[in-house]
Amino acid sequence: MAVSDIEVIDTGYLDRERFAAAYLLIDGDRAAFIDNNTNSAIPRLLATLASRGLKPEQVEYLIITHVHLDHAGGTSRLAEACPKATVLAHPRAAPHIIDPTKLVASASAVYGADEFKRLYGTIEPVAEERVQTMDDEATLAFGQRGLRFLHTRGHANHHMCIADSGSGTIFTGDAFGLVYPDLQREGTFAFPSTSPTDFEPELARQSIHRLLAEQPTCVYPTHFGAVTDIETAAGQLLRHLEFAEALRDEARDGDWPDEALEVWCEARLRDYFQGLLDTRGTLGSDRSTWELIGLDIKLNAQGIAFAANKQRRKARQADD
Repeated sequence: MAVSDIEVIDTGYLDRERFAAAYLLIDGDRAAFIDNNTNSAIPRLLATLASRGLKPEQVEYLIITHVHLDHAGGTSRLAEACPKATVLAHPRAAPHIIDPTKLVASASAVYGADEFKRLYGTIEPVAEERVQTMDDEATLAFGQRGLRFLHTRGHANHHMCIADSGSGTIFTGDAFGLVYPDLQREGTFAFPSTSPTDFEPELARQSIHRLLAEQPTCVYPTHFGAVTDIETAAGQLLRHLEFAEALRDEARDGDWPDEALEVWCEARLRDYFQGLLDTRGTLGSDRSTWELIGLDIKLNAQGIAFAANKQRRKARQADD
C-alpha cells in the first residue's frame, strides 16, 4: 500500500482554496471517505471518486473525525449518494448524525437561519442502522489494510483520528492543528484550533503526544493536506497550546466582565500571531495571510473565552 491510495480533495469551503480537505482512501475496488465538509462539497468528493474509476456503490465507509460542520456537514447527503456506505463516528458524535436537530439548532443560533442555510443547506438524519460507533483503539479491516481509531480530545470531546496501516499515516481531523499550505513558504507553520466549546489544553497536548507516539510517516489534518515535518509541527502546536492555556487562565482570573473576554482574547491572539509571523519573512505583512487566518483567530478567541467563562462559572458555583 502507498500514499497513492489517498486522494486529498479540496472542498472549496467558504469559497477558499486549500482551506478544508476531505480524503478519499482507496484499497483495490473499495473506497472510504474521511470527513466530508458540507453539502456543497459532495459533488467534488464524488467527482474525485469517479476520477479513480470507482462508483458510489463501492464506497464502504464514511468516516467523520468529529461533527463540526466543516468536517461532517455533508454526511447525510453523502450517505444518500453512497447507498452501501456505513458512517463511522465517535460514540459521542453518532447521536448527532442520527438526529442532527441539536447540531442544526446550535449552528443556526450562531450563524442565523439564513446564513446557516446558505453555508450548510439542509442536514438530514442518517438512519441509525447505517451508523457505527468506533471505540478508542477499535480496529477495522479495510481491504488489505487495517484502520485503527484513536480518541483524541482537546479540540472536541467527540474527536477521533484514524491510523491507516496501509500507508503508515494518520488522518488527524483538527487534533494535530491547522497547517495551511499557503503559510508554509517560510518553513513549517502549524497552530492549534481552540474553537468552542470543548477546548481543553491539557487534553489537546496529550492527544498530540499520543499521535507522535504512533510514529506516522505523514499526518493528514483536515486543514490541510499532507504534513511530513511532523516533529516540527508538533513542537509548534505544543508551544501554541501553552500560550492558549495561559491566555485562558489570565482571562479567567482577570476583572473583565464575561461578555468582554472574547474581544480581549482576540486582540491578544492577534498580537501573538503578529509576533510569530514577523519572524517569517513577508508572512506577517502579507494581507492574504491575515485573510487566511482571520477566521481561525476569531474562533480560537471564542474557544478560549468560552473555556475561561466555564471555569469562572464553576468557581462561582463552588463559592455559593
